[in-house]
Amino acid sequence: MTLIRYQNPEVAWSLPFSRVSTLRDEMDQLFDRIFQPSLDLTRETQLMDGWTPVLDLYEDKDSLIVKAEIPGMKKEDINITLHGDTLSISGERKFETRTDTTGTYRAERFEGRFHRTFSLPVSVNAEKITASYSDGVLTIALPKAEEAKPKQIPVSVK
Repeated sequence: MTLIRYQNPEVAWSLPFSRVSTLRDEMDQLFDRIFQPSLDLTRETQLMDGWTPVLDLYEDKDSLIVKAEIPGMKKEDINITLHGDTLSISGERKFETRTDTTGTYRAERFEGRFHRTFSLPVSVNAEKITASYSDGVLTIALPKAEEAKPKQIPVSVK
């Protein structure tokens, strides 16, 4: 079964060269998959470049919440900084020393340094930020600044 990307008919006729661009992108992806380096080379490159943990950022009425998956780390190896409206999470997952003499058949867990930086959508109260780490998940609670919280405006009747 082949998936074909939907093209809105009104847009497709007005942009005749957009289909050529899409075809080129699809061909590039195909060749990237065919000539993709082996797992060992990919892993080596990622170790040199670092790894990127996944995270969620969501908000409730009073705060922003960040949850980042960084399993296998010690709290001493995690750094969190706030500079203006930019939050940075960084750290290093240490390499395990392997003592087995049988060799490794598969090594897929990323080790080494990581760094995530992103802008926060609202102002936060830096003095009240808390962070906890449990079961491989880092949770950061960033209370919103008073000016960023929604305000209820009463309606008066005359």
